[in-house]
Amino acid sequence: MLQQLMMNSRLADGSRRAPWLIVLLVAVSLLGGCGWRLQGTARLPEIMSMTYIETNDRYSDFNRMLRQSLEASGARLTSDRARATAIVRIRKDESGQRVLSVSARNTPEEYEVFYNIEYSVEGVSGELIEPQKLELTRDYSYDETAMLAKEREQGVLREALARDLAGLVIRRLASL
Repeated sequence: MLQQLMMNSRLADGSRRAPWLIVLLVAVSLLGGCGWRLQGTARLPEIMSMTYIETNDRYSDFNRMLRQSLEASGARLTSDRARATAIVRIRKDESGQRVLSVSARNTPEEYEVFYNIEYSVEGVSGELIEPQKLELTRDYSYDETAMLAKEREQGVLREALARDLAGLVIRRLASL
């Protein structure tokens, strides 16, 4: 039946893109029925249903990634601390870079981008996760003739580290 439906389906312009759309819709409905979810999302416990994030820097890469990950995992974020069933405290949120190696002319050849955080989680009944420290690093080569590209690479690496840290925090919250 699916094959017959695919053969008879054409778009208004006569192209045959519609069959692939049908296959895609069937695949998505089958995957959704078996409990499949996008990678990176985790099922959070009920206590995380209404979450407040307490931080000094609301615009950091980690804070943004954590918010996205919490929402993707089903948590509702609130700006009212009193309504929250859980409070995620971001105690430390730092990123930067360090020189890893220098050339014979004493110019940097390699840098290490780091991102470290410290967080804890408090529920209605008390502390759920005691303060935890996490740090991730990545290194990249440096070329002063491509300074703008290397600055962009550093930014991309920092965002990737923040995304990875948010994923680690979400997996820890899912294990509560």
